[in-house]
Amino acid sequence: MVLNFRSLAAGVMLSCMLFAVPALGQNAAQQGGTIAPATTQASAPEPLAIPPAESQHANKAQSPSVDFQVPAATAPEASPETATAAPGRLPAHTLPHDLTPWQMFLDADIVVKAVMIGLVIASFLTWVLWFAKSLELRFEKRRARRKNRSLERAKSLDDARHEFATDKDPVARLVRAAAHEVELSHMLPKDGVKERIVWQLERIEATASRRISNGMGILATIGATAPFVGLFGTVWGIMNSFIGISKAHSTSLAVVAPGIAEALLATAMGLVAAIPAVVIYNAFTRSIGGYRLILGNASANVLRLASRDLDRGGVRLREAAE
Repeated sequence: MVLNFRSLAAGVMLSCMLFAVPALGQNAAQQGGTIAPATTQASAPEPLAIPPAESQHANKAQSPSVDFQVPAATAPEASPETATAAPGRLPAHTLPHDLTPWQMFLDADIVVKAVMIGLVIASFLTWVLWFAKSLELRFEKRRARRKNRSLERAKSLDDARHEFATDKDPVARLVRAAAHEVELSHMLPKDGVKERIVWQLERIEATASRRISNGMGILATIGATAPFVGLFGTVWGIMNSFIGISKAHSTSLAVVAPGIAEALLATAMGLVAAIPAVVIYNAFTRSIGGYRLILGNASANVLRLASRDLDRGGVRLREAAE
């Protein structure tokens, strides 16, 4: 009976030890340490203690790897005001957005502005001269044609002088100058009288031609110099554009284009002023040539009437002498 009780007590203790040892080993593993089993027999070599970090790496190496992709945090969009300019590029808010001709004129250099203003004045003067000279030439040519037809119908120089007595146009002056010379030379040889009349008529024609040509020199000057003035503004503007490029340390087209556009605007304005001036000058040259032709015909008619009167006077003098 005593034996059975001792056997039962030994079995209970052994069972408790079997249940207690795994629990102690699990707690030691959680605390990073190891506990050797308490036995009375010769203990086996102790295993190496693995640090927690290394044990984790070992567990990772043994366990199948699972990749987890963490989404990258999206950066907030930068506003145009706070954006930093990339190398070789200016911020967007510093670049010009309005490239209309008026805005380019306002942004241009003072020299380029002076050139543009001068070209605008030259263009305005060209059109004013075209309007005024067109009316003047039309009126003078119409009046000269009408007076020339009257000279063709006149029978004597005195009749023409009485018809144009109050007029002050070139044709009326031709008639009065010829009649006055005939009166002064009525007792002189008629060949010398005709020669003096021709001189007077030529001077009156030259004076009328010079007066009708007023303003033509201005048109010629504008047509010849306006392109070069605009080119000067372009050269000056491009020079300033290159200086701005060197200061900005950028060769971006957005930096270069506005300055070059402002410079080329001066050349465009020079051509706008020069081309109409040249066309108008050529048109007026042809029109003035036609007016001179009408005056030449009027001079020929006046000389014809003067010669007729001189011949009549010579016949009267011969008749009186006989």
